[in-house]
Amino acid sequence: MNSELIRWTGPEGLPRFDRIADGDFAAGFDDALARAEAAMEAIAANPEPPSFQNTLAAMEVAEEGLNRVLAIFYTLASVDSNPLRQELQRDFAPRLAAYNSRVSMDPRLYARVKAVAADLAALDPQDARITELALRDLTRAGAGLDEAARERMAAIRARMAELTTKFTQNVLADERDFVLPLRDDQLAGLPDWLVRAMRAAAKERGLDGQVVTLNRSLIVPFLEHARDRALRELAFRAWAARGSGEGAGGAATDNRAIAAEILALRHERAQLLGHADFAAWKLEPEMAGTAGRVEELLHQVWDAARARAAEDEAKLTAMLHADGVNGALEPWDWRLYAERLRRQAHDFDADRVKPYLTLEAMLGAVFDVANRLFGLEFQPIEAPLWAPEVRAWRVTRDGRPMAIFLGDYFARPSKRSGAWCSALQVQHKIGQGQRPIVVNVCNFTPPEQAGAPAFLSWDDARTLFHEFGHATHHILSDVKWPSISGTSVAQDFVELPSQLYEHWLEQPQVLDAHARHFETGQPLPADLRDRLLAAGKADAGFATTEYLESALVDLAFHRGPPAGDVMARQAAILSGLGAPSAIPMRHATPHFAHVFSGDSYASGYYSYMWSEVMDADAFAAFEETGDIFDPATARRLEETILSRGGSAPADQLWIAFRERMPGVEALLRGRGLI
Repeated sequence: MNSELIRWTGPEGLPRFDRIADGDFAAGFDDALARAEAAMEAIAANPEPPSFQNTLAAMEVAEEGLNRVLAIFYTLASVDSNPLRQELQRDFAPRLAAYNSRVSMDPRLYARVKAVAADLAALDPQDARITELALRDLTRAGAGLDEAARERMAAIRARMAELTTKFTQNVLADERDFVLPLRDDQLAGLPDWLVRAMRAAAKERGLDGQVVTLNRSLIVPFLEHARDRALRELAFRAWAARGSGEGAGGAATDNRAIAAEILALRHERAQLLGHADFAAWKLEPEMAGTAGRVEELLHQVWDAARARAAEDEAKLTAMLHADGVNGALEPWDWRLYAERLRRQAHDFDADRVKPYLTLEAMLGAVFDVANRLFGLEFQPIEAPLWAPEVRAWRVTRDGRPMAIFLGDYFARPSKRSGAWCSALQVQHKIGQGQRPIVVNVCNFTPPEQAGAPAFLSWDDARTLFHEFGHATHHILSDVKWPSISGTSVAQDFVELPSQLYEHWLEQPQVLDAHARHFETGQPLPADLRDRLLAAGKADAGFATTEYLESALVDLAFHRGPPAGDVMARQAAILSGLGAPSAIPMRHATPHFAHVFSGDSYASGYYSYMWSEVMDADAFAAFEETGDIFDPATARRLEETILSRGGSAPADQLWIAFRERMPGVEALLRGRGLI
């Protein structure tokens, strides 16, 4: 086995990616899995009476080697997929599911943890917390079931691992394989920066001219600017068809039956555990608690969003007809006319802002906000990483090492779409302790030539801030145990730090300092800045409606009996909502990776909005002081939330910061819906 998979020898304790080959992973996984199984078996079979040290503390370190191997492998599989890595994913997934089933349903481990949990008052608060969570997780996994039920549960988990892996790979294949070449005479309406990005995408694929791909940073601006309606429709239909059997891969990448089987297995699993349906099981440990509370929140926002969207649809339809196009406004029309309406209403042209929103400028803003709020400092370091454009920084505070931060910002055909934050290793205080190694991944359009500036859209800049908000949760983590470190919190609480961080991007003093022209260095003019901020809320009805459609479909899918025909069920849910046909779901079922690539966001896509209720109220705490960088408020945010990880229930952490629960009004006001 390649020892670099576990004992990382690179700068600052990073893995030496240049010394790791794909051929190393099979043996490395086999060895690490065997060691983890042996460690867990030793804990379960320990003849000594159960104690915190010989059970919970031992469980915290039993899988360390396996976690390190998987951290490297799954990072590479998501940022730079290839056929061998996909084959390894398909091999690892059911074996990992089988191992996790054995561990999480081992009645011996369950009995030992239950014995320790019988006297939580005798334990240190963080020791008590991981004991309480371990007992909860074992119970929810089925460790207390009879043998036949445990066997069925294990079979369900193994099959789910296969299905979710296949779902993810199908979406990636459809995104990777669709390319729409454009002739020079088909570029009407497209700004120069977008044409350059399309040429760079063509060059990356070994093609001449320019192409549209399904990378969000390309297709969204294409839909906002392309005058050729037929081309817009072609591109939009390909984007919407991912995973549907009508995408680039055809029947080979059809996710509809896969999604239906996943829903059926989730429902069966929930009922085995004594719950009415998957939503009831999933939401039990979350801050929301019940599907009813989630639905109540979503419908409060839905009514306002749907009303605003209807107003906008009438305006956009009139503009469509004025252009001589008869009939209804279609999904491939909305973004074009919304962008025109934004320009008219706010005298705002998004293309004028792009020269001020370079990646370098916005990284400077991200780091400056972190410094002013939390005293963090960032020094670039050289390290052998998985691609030459991936960057690394040492993060310190008052000279003390805090973390290593990695940024992989540009789209590539082999990278999974979207943006995310992950950790190669999390913070903990076991032994001599461990600093986090945090990774932000985005899919921004790369510069046309090496060394040229990379321009971001306003949405891209928001994404940059969002993912770094997650990173602060890892960087500032200050807990004893890895299982409660960083973002290991309730799913509907995890988006609070990320969405809260977005607010600083919108502050004039941040933009004035960092949004500077890439050639002249001049700041973004104040009037253009103000129009940008006003225009940011111009299409709030559309943005909120497309998100809520996905959240409400996700919730409905997991309440009651599972859908046999997922597309018919999706259509029925949207029809019942009165969803506008011109605004399809942000993530249609066949490519709804949040929900069908794993369980994390299943019956939990609502969590972005649940967290937004809190982030709006949390930023108000700064505004109430008259200083958006108020040191006392920033310190309280760090001490009560960002440093605490999952060391206490989410509602307790929130109350400690804000001393009351939030209301929905700040969210509606922040989105411009009231």
